Amino acid sequence: MILEICANSYESAINAQIAGAHRIEICSELSVGGITPSVGLLEKISKEISIPVHVLIRPRSGNFCYSNSEFEQMKTDILLCKKLGFQGIVSGVLTKNHEIDIEKTKQLISLSKPLKFTFHRAFDVVVNPKKTVQILQDLGVDRILTSGTKEKASDGIDLLIELKKITENKLIILPGSGINKDNVTLFKNAGFEEIHTSASKIITDKKSIFFDKTTQTVSDIETIKTILKSINNA
Repeated sequence: MILEICANSYESAINAQIAGAHRIEICSELSVGGITPSVGLLEKISKEISIPVHVLIRPRSGNFCYSNSEFEQMKTDILLCKKLGFQGIVSGVLTKNHEIDIEKTKQLISLSKPLKFTFHRAFDVVVNPKKTVQILQDLGVDRILTSGTKEKASDGIDLLIELKKITENKLIILPGSGINKDNVTLFKNAGFEEIHTSASKIITDKKSIFFDKTTQTVSDIETIKTILKSINNA
């Protein structure tokens, strides 16, 4: 089973690599669900991280219905990721009706090639996930990151298993959200090939709370090692 760590900083990415994670999804601002990292962070990660890295392409927090200018920004970011030598793109676009924006998502997939393309957790707010998984399969995505439309993937396990059956392993269903050492075997025993987690701990400086009330976290080496141990012992 592949362990993908959702890393929100250089420190998180280095910790994931040291701990033995198999892959990283790099982003910024996990407290709002993640946005595209800065150019500076991407350049540093590309030079100093040796395990595969997929990059989140999301220009802002909020919904997944993007303006033309935001969409152009996303395409520019994908081209940069290709130039820097990353292995994958994590992105996607929805319509105002919470359905796949087929044309825009198709453009992102095409532009990303030959990098792997993961449709991110926008999937968890679509109207019809079973229909949507077939649409994404036809579009040629490599994997879908999803919690099974629930807050925690463990609560969405029944739908995750059903989605896996629908795809017939033609794409990877990547469970994510709330996965830890205590429930990781649930996903391994259900036959999932990969899992996604931040494995993070809170490092917020109480003295800075006046300026920012969001929680600062970092992916933790020991937490990652513990999850890997649970996987290997299952």
